Amino acid sequence: MKFRQKYFGDRDFYKMTLAVAVPIMIQNGITNFVGLLDNIMVGRIGTEQMSGIAIVNQLLLVFNLAVFGAISGVGIFGAQFFGCGDHGGVRQTFRFKLYVCAGIVTLGILALFFWGEGLIMLYLHGEGNEQALLATLGYGKKYLLVMLTGLVPFAVEEIYASTLRECGETRLPMIAGVAAVFVNLLFNYLLIFGKMGFPRLGVAGAAIATVISRYVQAAIVILWTHTHAEKMPFIVGVYRTPRVPVPLALKILRMGSPLLFNEVLWAGGMAVLNQCYSMRGLDAVAALNISGTISNLFNIVFMSMGNAIAIIVGQLLGAGKMEEAMDTDRKLIVFSVLSCFVLGGLMLLFAPLFPMLYKTSVGVKDLAAWLIRIAACCMPLYAFMHAAYFTLRSGGKTIITFLFDSVYLWVISIPVAYMLSRYTGMPMVPLYLSCQLIDIIKCVIGFFLVKKGVWIHNIISSEEK
Repeated sequence: MKFRQKYFGDRDFYKMTLAVAVPIMIQNGITNFVGLLDNIMVGRIGTEQMSGIAIVNQLLLVFNLAVFGAISGVGIFGAQFFGCGDHGGVRQTFRFKLYVCAGIVTLGILALFFWGEGLIMLYLHGEGNEQALLATLGYGKKYLLVMLTGLVPFAVEEIYASTLRECGETRLPMIAGVAAVFVNLLFNYLLIFGKMGFPRLGVAGAAIATVISRYVQAAIVILWTHTHAEKMPFIVGVYRTPRVPVPLALKILRMGSPLLFNEVLWAGGMAVLNQCYSMRGLDAVAALNISGTISNLFNIVFMSMGNAIAIIVGQLLGAGKMEEAMDTDRKLIVFSVLSCFVLGGLMLLFAPLFPMLYKTSVGVKDLAAWLIRIAACCMPLYAFMHAAYFTLRSGGKTIITFLFDSVYLWVISIPVAYMLSRYTGMPMVPLYLSCQLIDIIKCVIGFFLVKKGVWIHNIISSEEK
């Protein structure tokens, strides 16, 4: 009985958890499902088109996670301000998000516009298929130029949606996300294949559809927030002054900067890892794209549970309920990991079927199936690492999260992948498996950090309330 009480909650606990996590799961699930359909549509055109988009999306992930990291660092304060009923504090964190994201967007557009081609070329390897490599480069460049026009609405939507979630409103961002993905799906069909009188634009059509959907999503979230000020008091007067109190800004920078750098370095590290895998040729790039798209669809559970941990535990810490925060966090981690044992089993079962949806070579399909199997078996590990990361982050321990996440990636995972990909003839499947299993060490580290309780901390001092 003690074991059950320690690691499992009652019905009300799971109702509360699911009330926070399910809307995020639905939004992410529909987003990733439509992303899957989008990927399949492009994959029906050809391997080069699919690979070009996959490479660009890997580069864009660095930008996306820079925005996410900046917002998340500030969001630690937003969740705790809301937890203690300080709407003025939430307002200040919202303004700070605007400033930092404006800088990230500017740097992102400049970097990708001027150096995008060179970055894409880093992923193009293989012998005897020069024509395919050049075609992949051309498709990637075309896709990237259009996608740059969607960086601003993406950042603005993330600023608004993240603040709404910190204030307990997870339903509206979900609705906006659902609307956006259906807009994306519709215009993908119309513009990729040239249906109903629309031009057949291929990869450019896929990019245009994504940009349109981002503007739709941003518009919904912005309009709802400003027309429901009674539910979201932080928005009242938010643009009346650009002022953010200097002590709060400095504290956010001190605690939030490691999280921003962590996300940028992590995304950059993942780009380097995939570049290492790309040394095995275009087939490896295409197979990773297929397996990654499928994995993202199944990963929504532990990704959403991580967000739930950040919100629920962050609010408890802000309210000064330290013992309850520790108990809640333990049960949320167990729930996330056990859920991923089930989902990993389902993913493993259907692994050979997913690649059959793509119009590509038999070799790419077989390789993708093996990569999906590996990801399915490792899903509980991913779930625990993700939950541990958000637990540490909820208490403002951003230096520790920085060391735990991106420093581990760059110091352990990347050197292993680099050495194996360049100095051995190891095939893609054992290479990928070896790099995933390295994360077992990270799980052990995360277990001791969470168990020790180094994250139990209220970051809001009285002078900032």
